[in-house]
Amino acid sequence: MNTDFSKIYINGEWMAGSSDSTMKNTNPFTGEELVTTQAADKSDLDAAYQAAETAQLSWSQELPQAKQAVMEKAIEVMKENKELIIDWLIKEAGSTKIKATVEFGASLNILKEAATFPFRMEGKIMPSQQAGKENRVYRNPIGVIGIISPWNFPFHLAMRSIAPALATGNAVVIKPATDTPVTGGLLFASLFEAAGLPKGLLNVVVGRGSEIGDDIVTHPTPRLISFTGSTPVGKHIGELAGAALKKTALELGGNNNFIVLEDADIDQAVDSALFGKFYHQGQICMSVNRIFVHKDLYDDFAEQFIERAGNLKYGNPVEEDTQVGPLINRDQVDRILKDIDATVEQGAKIRIGGKADGNVLEPTVLTGVTNDMPLAENEIFGPVAILIPFDSDEEVIEQANKYPFGLSGAVHSANIEHATNIAHQIHTGMIHVNDQPVNDEAHLPFGGEKDSGLGRFNGEWVLEEFTTLKWLSVQHQRRQYGAFVDNTKK
Repeated sequence: MNTDFSKIYINGEWMAGSSDSTMKNTNPFTGEELVTTQAADKSDLDAAYQAAETAQLSWSQELPQAKQAVMEKAIEVMKENKELIIDWLIKEAGSTKIKATVEFGASLNILKEAATFPFRMEGKIMPSQQAGKENRVYRNPIGVIGIISPWNFPFHLAMRSIAPALATGNAVVIKPATDTPVTGGLLFASLFEAAGLPKGLLNVVVGRGSEIGDDIVTHPTPRLISFTGSTPVGKHIGELAGAALKKTALELGGNNNFIVLEDADIDQAVDSALFGKFYHQGQICMSVNRIFVHKDLYDDFAEQFIERAGNLKYGNPVEEDTQVGPLINRDQVDRILKDIDATVEQGAKIRIGGKADGNVLEPTVLTGVTNDMPLAENEIFGPVAILIPFDSDEEVIEQANKYPFGLSGAVHSANIEHATNIAHQIHTGMIHVNDQPVNDEAHLPFGGEKDSGLGRFNGEWVLEEFTTLKWLSVQHQRRQYGAFVDNTKK
């Protein structure tokens, strides 16, 4: 695999971007410069889309076993370069060793699932209301897909779009987040180049959002835009794409609920809540945002949760046993500290944490929080937990559904039917009983409701998203058209 990530990748060639600006990539924990890339501009983006459009025509006609062979080779290359990928996730995305290893495994599962897609492009033969007619329905690739990858789980969430897109006969142009151009983009150029993917099918343009952000959506070539990121940016992308009648696959923000009912196993609930809140510093769209605990369990839960959170090791993500590493940049730290201060001003109490050293924010827990305080209203996206008591099922359902997000969630109870009944009433795309919200399996539908996004990733559902259907009918015998009969032949 190529490891010089100072260049962008277009039509199978590593080259300097044409922009006058450069992109400096730094380690969020140490501040060390990792690589500087000459940025792409609109001319580079146009070249990438043109290359993708040209290459996709022949790729779409390629035999399924040929597409599958490339995906299977990519699996081999990925396994061979496991440590390289994990190392980049740690030093570029601030991932702990634990998180980077899990992210690698999840990405590999996505790639394995996608390798089955070339033989799952199924059509149908359907009956007709017309005599002698045969109806055929074909599943075809969309064409070219524009992918905008995020910085939090950059490798996994980029792979989630890239692998299915290629396996279903599409070509892709990727714009990675500015904080993670390698793990969210350039690593894939290197990976699929080594796997023998034909030139032009995968292109990576590292550039500033202010320079090419809108253009990757509005360019006439892509027919679908896949984006993972914040809700405000996702809405903007949706508006741009909608104006050009492009499809979108949007996985956006969350304000995820973790509900502890009165008969829950406190030990199990605390275990789940700790992982769901502090895994990758809470920088996951599925992370726990609001922890609702029945008033009868609240004090016991809070005591255990605060004690356990206080024992989490935070700091250098390179160290094997670090559980909470740095946030991606200082802007994220300052944003969260501002919300902590505002929430405390409204009556909440910091029980542990609340301070930052560089980009490392201590694991923080607040009690005395109500559902209308800033940390409850906003997506935290950091290692800050808020505990909110409730009295009844009706109350917690109402509070859980208050905000316009619906990505993931969790409900804990010793009574599975009780928990399931509550889960059904939470308006969300995914929810888990006696577990935590951070779940993602390559064969199950992943996506949100309301302001948390559109469409579904993974398995047969992403296959549906990244393809289109064509109705082709064949009239096997002469059809009679009634009033349009040719009377001259009588």
